[in-house]
Amino acid sequence: MEPIAVVGIAGRLPGAATIEQFWRNQRDGVESVTRFSPQQLADAGWPADMVAHPDYVPAAAVIEDADHFDAEFFGYSREQAEISDPQQRIFAETVWHALEDTGHDPARFDGAVGVYAGQFANKYLPLNLLANARFRGSLSAFSARPYNDKDFLATRAAYLCDLRGPAMTVQSACSTSLVAIHLACQALLGHECDMALAGGVALPVPLIGGYPVVAGGIFARDGHCRPFDAASSGTVPGYGVTVVALRRLSDALADNDNIRALILGSALNNDGSAKFGFNAPSMQAQAEVIATAHAVAGVPSETIGYIEAHGTGTPLGDPIELAGLTKAFNTKERGYCAIGSTKANIGHLDAAAGAAGLARAVLALEHGEIPPSINYDAPNPALLLDRTPFYVPTTARPWPRGATPRRAGVSAFAVGGTNAHVVLQEAPAPAPRAAEPHTRDRQLLVLSARTGKALADAATNLADRLERQDDLDLADVAHTLQVGRRAFPHRRHLVCRDRTEAIAALRALAQPGAVDTTGDVTARQVVFMFPGSTTHRPDAAAIHRSEPAFAQEIDRCAELARPLLGYDPRALLFPSTWDGPQPSHHDPRGTAAAAFILQWSLAQLWQSWGVRPAAMIGEGDGEYVAACLAGVIDLADALDVTIAGADIRARAGAHGVLDTHAAEFAAKVARHALKPPQVPYICAATGTWTGPEDAVEPAHWARRLREPSRLAEGLRELAGEPGRILLEMGPGSTPTDTVARQDTAKQPVALPSLPPADGNRSDHAALLDAVGTLWRSTVDIDWEAFRGTSRPRRVSLPGYPFQRSRYWIGPDSGSYEPLGLEEASWTSRS
Repeated sequence: MEPIAVVGIAGRLPGAATIEQFWRNQRDGVESVTRFSPQQLADAGWPADMVAHPDYVPAAAVIEDADHFDAEFFGYSREQAEISDPQQRIFAETVWHALEDTGHDPARFDGAVGVYAGQFANKYLPLNLLANARFRGSLSAFSARPYNDKDFLATRAAYLCDLRGPAMTVQSACSTSLVAIHLACQALLGHECDMALAGGVALPVPLIGGYPVVAGGIFARDGHCRPFDAASSGTVPGYGVTVVALRRLSDALADNDNIRALILGSALNNDGSAKFGFNAPSMQAQAEVIATAHAVAGVPSETIGYIEAHGTGTPLGDPIELAGLTKAFNTKERGYCAIGSTKANIGHLDAAAGAAGLARAVLALEHGEIPPSINYDAPNPALLLDRTPFYVPTTARPWPRGATPRRAGVSAFAVGGTNAHVVLQEAPAPAPRAAEPHTRDRQLLVLSARTGKALADAATNLADRLERQDDLDLADVAHTLQVGRRAFPHRRHLVCRDRTEAIAALRALAQPGAVDTTGDVTARQVVFMFPGSTTHRPDAAAIHRSEPAFAQEIDRCAELARPLLGYDPRALLFPSTWDGPQPSHHDPRGTAAAAFILQWSLAQLWQSWGVRPAAMIGEGDGEYVAACLAGVIDLADALDVTIAGADIRARAGAHGVLDTHAAEFAAKVARHALKPPQVPYICAATGTWTGPEDAVEPAHWARRLREPSRLAEGLRELAGEPGRILLEMGPGSTPTDTVARQDTAKQPVALPSLPPADGNRSDHAALLDAVGTLWRSTVDIDWEAFRGTSRPRRVSLPGYPFQRSRYWIGPDSGSYEPLGLEEASWTSRS
C-alpha cells in the first residue's frame, strides 16, 4: 500500500503543553505524575473519607487548566462553553493546532479533511451539570447533549474547524485512538479524504485526583507505572489529548509537507472469547495483529528497532504482551529491538493512549533517538526477556540507521479485546534544495490573531522557537506562516533579512502596547497609481533577478521597445548591471520607455500575486500604462505611443509649438486600435474618470500633452470612496507625495512599490513591506504565486496562542460521590 505520511502532531499531555515539550520530557526521562495533597483533592471535590482511605493513591498524570477554553476563538457563548464537556473543548483546540502543524489552512486546502477520534466516558454531564440545580432548571439542559455525548466529538471538531471530509467518533476503550488512526489511514487509501486528523482525548472528572487500589485492578499501589519491571503493580491514570495529521505520501511530497514519519501498515483484530475473561488480554490475538501489520507493511521484523508497547505495567499484562510480540516477530535474533511505554511517564490516557504512544514513536524516529524507559530496574522474571528480541533501554540513546531505514511498531490493546498495531518508518530524507537563482534578500513574516494579546503571544512564541531551533530556514518559516495559517483580523507583518533580525523584530512586537490595531485600515479596493517618467528611478536589478514574473515582463517589453528606440531599454533600467551596448546620449524617449516598462512590469507582478486594481490613475505618461492595463490599447502600441509622446514633448519644448505637436500626437494615436476601458481609470489631465468615448478619442490623448496635470483633483475623486488603498507602481514619488499632502478626513493610504533612489532601503525591503501592508489591510495575497519558482518547505511552528478562560459548572454540593464508596473494603488487603 502507499505509505501514509504523518504531517502534523499536536497535543496537551501531562507535564507538556506542547508536543515539543512532550518529546523533551520523554527524551529526558521525566515522570509527569503529580501527587496531590488532601487539601487539593478536597478542593477538587473528592470526599474526605475516600481520600483518607489507606488504599487511596493520591496520584495522577494530569494536565493544567483542563477547565479553560478559548470560547471566543470558536464562536462560543459563555453558556455554550460552560455546558460543553471539557473533552470536546480541548479536542477542538488540539485539532486546530494539528492542522496548523501541517502548514495547511483548511480553508485553502485542496481536498477533503476527515476527523477520526474517540474520548473517555463523559463524566461532566452526569457528575457536574445534572448535579447543578441552576443548570437543570435552565433551557441549556435541553441542548446539552450535543456538547457532551461521545457521538459528537469528531463532528463537533469538524464543525468548529470547517472540515468537509468524513467525521467519525470511534470507541474501543484503551485502543480507541490507535484504531482511529488505522481507520484514518484506510480512508486516505480509499480516497474518502485527502487529509485526516486522528486521535483521542481523556479528561476524567474531577480534573485532578487519585484512585482506589482495587483487587484485580490495573492501577499501581505506589503511584508509579513501571512497564516490564519486576516491581510493577499497574499503571496510573493519565489525562490529555493527542491528534495526528495524516496524508498520502505522494500528496505530502508534492506539497513539500513537513513529513515527520511514515505509516507503512496497520492492523486491527479482537480477542474473541478465547481468554480468561472479558477484561483479560490474549497473547494469540496480540501476536496475530502485530504479524498482520508487519505483513501489510511488507517489512521483516528484524528491521524494527523500537516498539512503543501498550505497556501498562501490570504483572499479568506485560508478560502476555511480550510473549505476543516475540511470537509475532518470529526471529532467532535476541535483544536488538528496544521496547518502552510512555505510560511510565504520563500514565494511561485510556482513549487517548494509543495516539500518545504513536506520537512518542514518531518523535523518536524524527529525532533519531530512542527515549529511556523510566521506573525500570530489573525485568519482570515472567517476561523471559533474554529469550526475546527485545531489551528495555534505561537511558536515551542514539538510533543510527542500519541497512534499512529506522522502523518502529506501536501497540494498543483494549479491555474488550480490540487490538491495534501500527508499523512506522522514518520520513524520507528531504530532497536537496536546488540552487535557486531567484532568491530574495528579505523574507516577509505575517502574523495574525483574533485579539491583540494573542498576536503578541504569537510573536513571543515564534521568537522562542527561532532561538531554540537554529536549523529553521527563514524562507520556510515565512512560507509556512503565509500559506499555513488562517488570517485573523488583528494582523502584523515583519520584513527580515535573517533569523537574528526576525527574533529582534518579534521581541519588539511582543512588547506591551506594541500591538495597537485601532488605526488599521480595512481595504475594500486597491488602486494602481502610475507616476510617469518624470520621477523614474532606474535600477530595479534586484527585483529583476529574484522575481521571475517581473523579469519576464521586463524582457518582453524590452524586445518590443528595442526596434523603436534603436537600443535595448534595459541599459537604462539596470545601468549598474547592464553589460551590453549603452545609449550614446541622454534620450527622453528611452527614459519614457524605461519608466513604462518598469511600471507595467510591477503591475503585472502585483497581479500575479493576486492583487488586482479596482481602479487606476496615471500621472503624465503613466496614464499610458493605465490605459494599456485597462485594455484600451495593446502593449506594443502603448510602448509606441509612449516613445512617440516623449519625442514630441522634447521637440515641442525645443520649438515652443505644442499645439502643432499635439495634433501630430493625436494622429499617431489614431493609427492604433483603441477600445473602451475594462478597468476604470482617472485621467490626470482632467482629474476625473476616463469615459468610454474619451478612451477611444485620439484628441483626448493629446490633451495630456498641452494641459496641466490635475492629479490632486483625481486623487480627491478616489478618496471619495472609502476603503481604497493606493499602490504606486514606482518608488513613491509624485502621486504618493500628493496623497500624503491632502487635507481630507477620508485620506486614503498610499504605498510605494519601491524605495526612493536616495533612500537606504533595499528594493525587496520596500516591495515586501508593501505586500505585508496590503495583507494587513485584508487584501488577499496569492501566497503560492508569491513564492514564485522557489520551493520552500512547510515547517512545524508554534500553534495559535489560545486565550483561555475558565468555563465550569460544578455540582451544588461541591463534591463527588464515586460509585463504590459505600463499600467498606476495596481490596483484599483491607
